[in-house]
Amino acid sequence: MADDSTESTSGLEYVKFAVSGKNRFVTGIALLAALGGFLFGYDTGIIGQALPYIQQEFHPSTFAASWIVASILIGAIVGAVCSGYLSEKISRKWTKCLSGIVYVIGALAAAFAQDVTWLIIARFVLGLSVGTASFVAPEYIAEQTPPKIRGGTVTYNQVMVTLGILIAYIAGFLLKDVTHNWRWMLGLALVPGAVLAISMVFVPHSPRWLVKAGRSDEAREVLERTRTDSDIDAEIEEIEEVTKKEKSWRLRDLMGGHVRPLMVVGIGLAIFQQFVGVNTVIYFASTILHYTGSSTSQSVQLAVYVGVTNFVVTIVAVLIMDWVGRRWLLLTGTAILTVALVVLGLYFYFPSWEQNVSWLGLVCVIVYIVGFAIGLGPVFWLMISEIYPLHFRSQAMAVATVCNWAANFLVSYFFLQETAAIGRGPTFWIYAGLAILAIVFFWFKVPETKNRPLEDIEREIGGEETAGAATG
Repeated sequence: MADDSTESTSGLEYVKFAVSGKNRFVTGIALLAALGGFLFGYDTGIIGQALPYIQQEFHPSTFAASWIVASILIGAIVGAVCSGYLSEKISRKWTKCLSGIVYVIGALAAAFAQDVTWLIIARFVLGLSVGTASFVAPEYIAEQTPPKIRGGTVTYNQVMVTLGILIAYIAGFLLKDVTHNWRWMLGLALVPGAVLAISMVFVPHSPRWLVKAGRSDEAREVLERTRTDSDIDAEIEEIEEVTKKEKSWRLRDLMGGHVRPLMVVGIGLAIFQQFVGVNTVIYFASTILHYTGSSTSQSVQLAVYVGVTNFVVTIVAVLIMDWVGRRWLLLTGTAILTVALVVLGLYFYFPSWEQNVSWLGLVCVIVYIVGFAIGLGPVFWLMISEIYPLHFRSQAMAVATVCNWAANFLVSYFFLQETAAIGRGPTFWIYAGLAILAIVFFWFKVPETKNRPLEDIEREIGGEETAGAATG
């Protein structure tokens, strides 16, 4: 058996199962682990709220403002690269604890920044934390969770990302009239960072890490607390078998002929999730809304509506994902955001639209967020945990995560420069064109993974030869 295939459950069945018996403990530690997603979400949302006020104090150039936003993504790439080594060497648990500590340091440094360079370095440090957490959180949650609720539980991380963005928008709104407001906005991030670091002291190690570390008795104790109806000895034997297979895999093997089709799908999902421009909307929500004619204060307030939409729709997507399927949500959501990007480009291209229908800009941003939140937002992270066999899943997900952060950097760094060089309308049309390419890629390359054995998925992506190599 190549993987622990899961039984599909509806949203209500999932909720009922997740809060029953021993699953309550699993749900609790999964939510604590998902605080890593909250850290990324908060920082993603708060920089867009703080940037207008940072510009008023430091007056950075377009180039410098781009680095203030994007430096966290360079740190995230480094953090994601290091996370695989750290999670194996010191465990998933202590890697996440370390991530929380680094986040507290970065948040304090950003709050007390005295110039642009200081702020850029502080946000790079924050990136080290969120890049590590973005990889380790889904890994830790998946390894702690029973197969029946693993699909929904792994998406806690994405739900927490959207909750972090929403809290950031609310904090930005509440602090907009406070002296040194942007410093408070950035400094408050130390609270969730400290909660993550402290909470990780009290959660158990991943049973998979314990087995790999030769601590099978401790792994059995953890599984007894997290499994209701499961053959624990059989699960430990399966972990040991997968661990033996992992030792024969190297990073270069991921690009081998048999595995390459699986990697193409994962990397394609990772890149297109960012190339549709989502983080330009999240990072620069207040800036985009300011373009529509709103004052800085109004833009910060309107961004809260964007955060609420993102959070609520993501929860809806998680609850219906096992009912309607991943692929349908992926294609439908990307089509919706493509239409929003086209209309947003027209809105900014024709000055009369900005003057006569100023509300249209906010509507386009909200519709865009709806499309992303039901599709690429949660589906990407779940699908890359479903399409790879266990014995090289960790390495494959690390590659996809690094590609995701790299694409995030490129889009976020060049957004302000693009709008300055070619205008706002054409910039959003570029994202719309990339979104159309994404739809084509999803249609021809990405299979439905709902309630399907891994062997079937691999066979559809790469043929009989790929399935045999990946599972053997």
